Amino acid sequence: MSNKTAKTNAVRLLDTNNIAYTLREYEVDEEHLDALHVANSLGVNPEGIFKTLVLKTNTNSYLVAVIPADTHLDLKKIAKVSGHKSCELLPLKELLNLTGYVRGGCSPIGMKKLFPTYIEELATLQDKICISGGKKGLQIIIEPNDLCNLVDAHFEDIVQ
Repeated sequence: MSNKTAKTNAVRLLDTNNIAYTLREYEVDEEHLDALHVANSLGVNPEGIFKTLVLKTNTNSYLVAVIPADTHLDLKKIAKVSGHKSCELLPLKELLNLTGYVRGGCSPIGMKKLFPTYIEELATLQDKICISGGKKGLQIIIEPNDLCNLVDAHFEDIVQ
């Protein structure tokens, strides 16, 4: 299953739930924390790297979007599928306090609270996807359905 690296909340939850995964570490470049850089660092197809975005809704609730690294979130689409009038990206300064994770290390698994989560439906075309492992420099490779079930997510069309 996993090699011996520091256990993050995300990795502990995977282990607790007996979900198969692989951990991949990469060199962190503070100048380039984006998911495309991660894909290049790991030598994997960017279509398989998914980034985690946290949003605030017009009702001051929160959502999580998991989308391919090479796409852009459509705020109107995610607002509609989540039943809100509007959504906006969470200000970066609020990320750590709300989720327990930092930019570049935000995983949809193991946040301080389980927020409604939406995974771009393109994930279902992949056998496995890479998501943040809960800290910079760590990726989890997991089957999309396992991720969806673990975080009680929905597959939806949420990218532009």
